[in-house]
Amino acid sequence: MSAAGRRPEILRRRDPIEGDPGCPRPPLPVNAQSASGESIEFDAIIVGAGLAGLVTAGELLDAGKRVLVVEQEPPQSLGGQAFWSFGGLFLIDSPEQRRMGVHDSLELARQDWFGTAAFDREEDLWPRRWAEAYLEFAAGEKRSWLRSKGVKLFPVVGWAERGSGTAGGHGNSVPRFHITWGTGPGLLQPFIARVRQGHADGRATLAHRHRVDELLIDDGRVVGVRGSILREDDMERGVASNRDVVGEFEFRAPAVVVTSGGIGGNHELVRRNWPERLGTPPAHMLAGVPAHVDGRMIGISEQAGARVINGDRMWHYTEGIQNWSPVWQNHGIRILPGPSSLWFDAEGNRLPAPLFPGFDTLGTLEHLQQTGHDHSWFVLTQKILEKEFTLSGSEQNPDLTDKNIGLLLQRVRPGAPAPVEAFKQHGADFVVAATLPELFSGMRAISDVPFDDKAIERTVLEHDRELDNGFSKDAQLTAITSARRYRGDKLIRVASPHKFLDPKAGPLIAVKLHILTRKTLGGLETDLQGRAQNAEGTSVRGLYAAGEVSGFGGGGVHGYRSLEGTFLGGCLFSGRQAARGVLADLR
Repeated sequence: MSAAGRRPEILRRRDPIEGDPGCPRPPLPVNAQSASGESIEFDAIIVGAGLAGLVTAGELLDAGKRVLVVEQEPPQSLGGQAFWSFGGLFLIDSPEQRRMGVHDSLELARQDWFGTAAFDREEDLWPRRWAEAYLEFAAGEKRSWLRSKGVKLFPVVGWAERGSGTAGGHGNSVPRFHITWGTGPGLLQPFIARVRQGHADGRATLAHRHRVDELLIDDGRVVGVRGSILREDDMERGVASNRDVVGEFEFRAPAVVVTSGGIGGNHELVRRNWPERLGTPPAHMLAGVPAHVDGRMIGISEQAGARVINGDRMWHYTEGIQNWSPVWQNHGIRILPGPSSLWFDAEGNRLPAPLFPGFDTLGTLEHLQQTGHDHSWFVLTQKILEKEFTLSGSEQNPDLTDKNIGLLLQRVRPGAPAPVEAFKQHGADFVVAATLPELFSGMRAISDVPFDDKAIERTVLEHDRELDNGFSKDAQLTAITSARRYRGDKLIRVASPHKFLDPKAGPLIAVKLHILTRKTLGGLETDLQGRAQNAEGTSVRGLYAAGEVSGFGGGGVHGYRSLEGTFLGGCLFSGRQAARGVLADLR
């Protein structure tokens, strides 16, 4: 059976975090004892066993400290959202960039970051400082630090968020999206291994099914956590686990680090925080993250005195498609598009320049929300699908996740990658047809919004006429020509310009696109060592935060927008910084 026709369980791949095939490892113990059974006094409690929490734990273990990680989910969800990620990392002037002919610099990256972030608030003091520090990290030791842990990178650097069309505005001036060899699970592996080693050494305990409901405070200082023990659950990774309470717990330590993630799985919170500048909150959204990304610890930390800032800054995608083989409820997958598909709103109007695929995520979201509809359309050809469609997620990229060179070579051979072809065949949002009238008929069958098929047909014909010459006034075609001057895009990312109605490029394809929830860009305000700040601008003693719950650092290191590849990197950097803050304060 072909890969495209396999059952979804096969495409999800094995879970490398739970052990190699034939050599499974048991989950870490769910109690506050060492491997020898002795009672433990902890130096730090970490709330959340995602990437940021594991990085923090590893840094503290390296310094000889005893750590407890409490996590509401079962052992099979160890690693959190990072497991499902594509493994994208933002690096500046890397050897991979230079080998691909890219000339990058800290100065150019700073221009792009601050042009994208558009910091404009009083509370952006710490986010600005975090941005400067993160840029230094991405241009400096980030790559060598990861390589020292065995993390390797795919040699072709991607060009995400290509921008708003001006040098000083939003977007990446050059490709900076480095893909982890092994995707999200590959990035998690060394940090999982470090915590496992800490358990073997008797200095790390991981308490699964322990949901924190309260931060303990004594004399104005956070001194521990109290919460509920949840019933065990053998659900598949990513599926919502039960919330049945079977007991209570209380743990104390001089430092509590919150690394619990954002709000993307809680659509009620997403809508409550939705900013006016992005229009009306969508009535329908796909879930880009599991239900456990619920934002609970943001409010709990706020009750303990921590300040939440930039709650209206968020990062959601407009290229979401319904997962034909869902893991969690309402599961959506993001298309990582190349620039060649024609993009129309729900009524058939072409999106204005520079809102091309892969250029300006939030600019496109803002525009679409003004139309009054929650979906849009890609119209493309089979030739574009084969070259330009990549699906976000470790399970959708088995070649990269499993480090399978044979599968990887299929990306440069004729035909679409197997997971993409599977969505084309089985996905509810895909329409495939030989002619435009047949395409329009299929589009009407899956949309209750009337659209102007004449306008779409006119746009396709205009596009095709422009290709009678090697130059064009069409800004999208100009952008495509420019993109193909970059070696990586020409090799595996951007199709050569062609007429949509050329039968050799067909069949024609339409994809119905939905809004997909993903990231929280605001959060708990922290200083550069992860100390949570209060409303008076001083530290909440004993409380630290890292990862998405802190807006990936400072309460909003990205400002209003992201350059992509910065979320996992934000977890890495903020986790390290929080650990260093704890160590400084424990002296």
